[in-house]
Amino acid sequence: MMKIATIAALIGSASAFAPAQTGKASTALNAEMSKSVPFLLNPSKTDGLIGSVGFDPINWSDNFDIKWLQESEIKHGRVAMLATAGFMAQQFVSFPMFADIHVDDSNLAPAAVGISGMMQIVFFAGAEEWRTNKGKITMADMFADSDRVPGDFGFDPMGKLKGKSEAEINDMKLKEIKNGRLAMLAIGGMIHHNFIFGEALF
Repeated sequence: MMKIATIAALIGSASAFAPAQTGKASTALNAEMSKSVPFLLNPSKTDGLIGSVGFDPINWSDNFDIKWLQESEIKHGRVAMLATAGFMAQQFVSFPMFADIHVDDSNLAPAAVGISGMMQIVFFAGAEEWRTNKGKITMADMFADSDRVPGDFGFDPMGKLKGKSEAEINDMKLKEIKNGRLAMLAIGGMIHHNFIFGEALF
């Protein structure tokens, strides 16, 4: 019995010096790592996108249309910037037609306006989304046969982009994405502040 145990121990020790297996493990070690999450692999499909820092910890870019994801982030950022401004403004400013339903806590504003007012917002936002994309609003067809740049709807009423170089335009796009990301965090913080403490933001 002692001989068998000794032989097993020697075999186990010898296997430590065996050549390493090559394959997925070595490929993963040689792959580029993410800049924002250094212990994860870089999501290659996000390379070259404005605002990309290799952040895709659950690999959405491998499973969904990257242009649709990019546009979703831009749209959410734009809505969050408006929401952040509105969340603060409604505490101090009220329109004459809504003077009798003004509330200090912005979380109570939707309930004060009522379901009909909120449904109008949802309806018109949905109608504009449908019109802008010619009825193609799902991930499967929005960019299927379109070369449109995500987030670009040709809306520039003040002519801010006229005469700008590509580098200047990309810089403005980066600023918008960063401000949108900050606004998404900000509106989440504001809503939770009022919810947790049960009082107005200011």
